[in-house]
Amino acid sequence: MNKKLLEDCTLCPRECHVDRTKGEKGYCGETDELVVARAALHFWEEPCISGEEGSGTVFFSGCAMKCVYCQNYRIAHGLAGKKISIERLADIFMELQQKSANNINLVTPSHYVPQIIEAIILARTKGLKIPIVYNCSGYEKVETLQLLEGYVDVYLPDFKYMDSALALKYSNCNDYFEYASAAIKEMVRQAGKATFNSRNIMQKGIIIRHLTLPWCMKDSKNIIKYLYDTYEDQVYMSIMNQYTPVATVEDYPEINRKITEREYDELVDYAIDIGVENGFIQEGETASESFIPDFDNEGV
Repeated sequence: MNKKLLEDCTLCPRECHVDRTKGEKGYCGETDELVVARAALHFWEEPCISGEEGSGTVFFSGCAMKCVYCQNYRIAHGLAGKKISIERLADIFMELQQKSANNINLVTPSHYVPQIIEAIILARTKGLKIPIVYNCSGYEKVETLQLLEGYVDVYLPDFKYMDSALALKYSNCNDYFEYASAAIKEMVRQAGKATFNSRNIMQKGIIIRHLTLPWCMKDSKNIIKYLYDTYEDQVYMSIMNQYTPVATVEDYPEINRKITEREYDELVDYAIDIGVENGFIQEGETASESFIPDFDNEGV
């Protein structure tokens, strides 16, 4: 593992410059020790990610964003998880493959990129063959993503904001669009044209997620238009309505509610009207706490 990347950590846009190998913690809240809160089959991703067999999700503790509305608050703030070795992470990948997972789905992985690369290399020597999915916030550095070329097959980033005021208010990063737009450009370069196997499971490509927030319709439309104007059908979009207010948004009353059906339909109709074809939408009552898994160290 390239420990130099962790001795003066600038893996994410926060660029904390802490020495994580000596136990120091930056914005993400984690040292160089891998902490994983859950590793199990997950059935609620996009159909071409989960399929019928499930996606082999690995939830990492810590986060470089810590959005006020985070549905995975316990792991984002390092309140759950178990310390494991790189060797154990490689074994977890193999165990998920043996359970017929369609892929290895790395959730909030950015601050562990050097360790993850080593685990992938080790797992491949043991026979890991299924695609690697990089499931992230979109708040990424191009230089870090470049380290992943040849190791990640499918990129699954969020695209949360264009409006810097919203990004600052809810995620403490007014430079979100600057980094996310550059990151997605790099992901598109690496992933290329989407490919699928005979069961319609994505083997290579990019799906860009946007979680609609209450009272942020203008920004949501701007994001969809930007992505379509920039990439057209080269990328898939996933327009999500599963926003679930959690206790941490009590100080933000404007987002302390779910998205209405009318709001969501308006956004989907807008995407269709401007020409978006490669996309996923959510139907029915999806804004539910059932989408938030138990972080009880299952599979770790």
